[in-house]
Amino acid sequence: MADAQEKTEEPTARRLRKAQEEGQVARSVDLSTAILLMAATVFFTVAGHWMFNRISQMFVSQMAFDRKILDKAELLPVHFGQAMLDAFILVLPFMAMLYVLALIAPGLAGGYIFSPKLMLPKWNKLDPINGLGRMFGSRALIELVKSLIKFLLIGLILWLTVNANIEDLVSLNRMDLQTGLKHSGDIIVDACFWMSMGLVVIALADVPLQKFQVNKSLKMSRQEIKDEMKDSEGRPEVRQQIRRRQREMANNRMMAKVKDADVVITNPSHFAVALSYDPSADGAPTVVAKGTDELARRIRDEALAHQVQLFEAPELARALYFTTPVDRSIPEALYQAVAQVIAYVFNLNQSYAGARGLTKPRPVVPENMRFDENGFLFS
Repeated sequence: MADAQEKTEEPTARRLRKAQEEGQVARSVDLSTAILLMAATVFFTVAGHWMFNRISQMFVSQMAFDRKILDKAELLPVHFGQAMLDAFILVLPFMAMLYVLALIAPGLAGGYIFSPKLMLPKWNKLDPINGLGRMFGSRALIELVKSLIKFLLIGLILWLTVNANIEDLVSLNRMDLQTGLKHSGDIIVDACFWMSMGLVVIALADVPLQKFQVNKSLKMSRQEIKDEMKDSEGRPEVRQQIRRRQREMANNRMMAKVKDADVVITNPSHFAVALSYDPSADGAPTVVAKGTDELARRIRDEALAHQVQLFEAPELARALYFTTPVDRSIPEALYQAVAQVIAYVFNLNQSYAGARGLTKPRPVVPENMRFDENGFLFS
């Protein structure tokens, strides 16, 4: 009983789908942070100097005042506001890039989902007992270790960056403002690049860890799997799917027997019944396959592919179809009609030389077994 309750089984497709709907998928904050920081670093490496110069020129042009402007103090906020607006328009592509990446990056680890359930408040998170459990759980311990590693790694990168640029940092006070800002920007971009590389390394370990933790939390016990199967089989769409698969499997097994049949009696197009008869056995001919319309066409094609004789007898084909299940012997009332067909086919197969002299029989079906195409007896 205890084994049945232990969650050792992999989650089913239904469990995974339900978890996705509830937003329970792998998410790596470190991966998102690394991508955003790397993108910002690349952007400023390529366009940082140009953007700095453009913003400087904008502020210089907007904040260069003559006596006329100074006499009208109300124009000062206008010029300052225009300078801010121009700067905002200039950095707008950068902000848009970060916004798009902030939407894309979280889905790289566990896929993209939209679930209204995530917007609903979860009152169980306000439970202090559950909160303590989360604080001292294994996941919290892992996050603590990750935070320590990130702190040490970023601290080491900053120390190495400062140590490598110590001479430039010391000489900043001897530079003019514009040159000093450019040098400072280069040092900051360099530090951000190496920090983003460090976060990429952490993210490469964090993504599989997050997937493992989510999968572990979704594992099921054997009893849960049994209960889910019972619940699934009770739904109409699942029952319909099971029946469809059962029909397909039965049809495939039936089609495999057509090649061993002795004759296929046809309607000619709407019905097809494959019969097998062993003269050495003490028994009646057996229906090994039957079908209507598309299935009948498949039976005929399979028979032709394996050189099984086709015999056109509409009344007999319908009688066999509506009275005899697959893998059952034909009814006694049809013995004579079927015997004529099988004797003709056997003679046809044994002597091709005399095949032209054989007279094709016209089997007679008893009146109480004459069916129409809908399975109703002719009155």
